[in-house]
Amino acid sequence: MKLAQLAAQCYTIRDACKDAAAFADSMKKVKAIGYAAVQISGVGPIPEEEIVTIVKGEGLTICATHENGKTIVDETQKVIDRLGKLGTPYTAYPHPHTPLNTIDEVRALAKAMDRAGAAMRAAGQVLTYHNHAIEFRKFAGKTMLDIFFDESDPRNLQGEIDTYWVQSGGGDPVSWCQKLKNRLPLLHLKDYGVHADGKGGYMAEIGNGNLEWKRIIAAAEASGTKWFIVEQDTCPGDPFVSLQQSFDYIKANLVERAAAAG
Repeated sequence: MKLAQLAAQCYTIRDACKDAAAFADSMKKVKAIGYAAVQISGVGPIPEEEIVTIVKGEGLTICATHENGKTIVDETQKVIDRLGKLGTPYTAYPHPHTPLNTIDEVRALAKAMDRAGAAMRAAGQVLTYHNHAIEFRKFAGKTMLDIFFDESDPRNLQGEIDTYWVQSGGGDPVSWCQKLKNRLPLLHLKDYGVHADGKGGYMAEIGNGNLEWKRIIAAAEASGTKWFIVEQDTCPGDPFVSLQQSFDYIKANLVERAAAAG
């Protein structure tokens, strides 16, 4: 991984991105930390053109977005138009927007995402799927996540694996990076800590949890990941401090030495 591939997910700092002035200040902070790019998600109602001006003005790249799942499958052209304005080819379906209690419902969503992804591919864009833990429920012996990817064209639906949620769902982040070889342009980096009472896990800064990051990054690189995106839905304090801690650990331990020296 190179530092030029490292991005911050704006959802981490969503409370500091509610309007254009706050967003501009936040982008300055993200750039000062050292991130090369941002993923647009959780940002207030700021016109796309203004988002682009602010982000580019700080020397950052918009690597991807998250869009509403229902809009992706039901109003795909709206998403295509938005990505075009933002100048990024990647988005992710972020969370199931419809009940998924039967295998038929799971397969129906797989087909809907496949259709949306085909339309986006025709426009030069890429639809990915962002997992939580719920996708590790099994239907007929297969996880929901397996069904999504097995029953869609790899050209139409690719992956944005979230390392914390894979672990939380009982999966293996390394295995999922390997499974999606040539189908994993985006990776969400999020560490998995353990509560003092041992009951459940919590989201932690990279290096403050228990995930095996060198193996995860190596597997993702072998699968062709283009953007490594730090996301922390909940932080113990100032989210910018958490983004800084994650960046510092990544730079010291996970990036190529030549890139780190630069």
